[in-house]
Amino acid sequence: MMYLVEFFMVGLVITLIGVASNPSPYFGAGSLVVAASLGCGFLVLLGASFVSLVLLLIYLGGMLVVFAYSVALAADPFPESWGVVGAYFGGYIVLVLLLVLVFGEVEFVSFGVNGADWEGMSVVRVDLSGVSLLYNMGGCGLLICGWALLLTLFVVLELTRGLMLESLRAV
Repeated sequence: MMYLVEFFMVGLVITLIGVASNPSPYFGAGSLVVAASLGCGFLVLLGASFVSLVLLLIYLGGMLVVFAYSVALAADPFPESWGVVGAYFGGYIVLVLLLVLVFGEVEFVSFGVNGADWEGMSVVRVDLSGVSLLYNMGGCGLLICGWALLLTLFVVLELTRGLMLESLRAV
């Protein structure tokens, strides 16, 4: 299980770097899908399956709508991609070797991860008890988050429109 946790965490960091460093929105949206999937897989390994499902639906349903609009409005016939991918993997290998050198042992990633049912101490799952609180006392928070997402959508549409008076570009 520890290998899966390390795989999900390293993959999450690499794909988030991919989201931040992509020059084209096409490849940035693809990296965001993989990052959301890896992050939610990490939460499933910790035992928070419901929270993972809700976050995956929010990421793929909400954030990718904004990416779809920005990709449709900024359509390039030849999108730019990364440079030499081998240089990124070489930098990652150098980083791992430096960390091994600094810490002086091969197992420098030796943190413990406790799940939702750590040593059988919980009677009710942690993420399932949060669902009732979300709908009971978190209704105002849900409305505020929905309003903020709608406002974000309109801001992105206005920013990608540019100086044109139409809402879509002529292709």
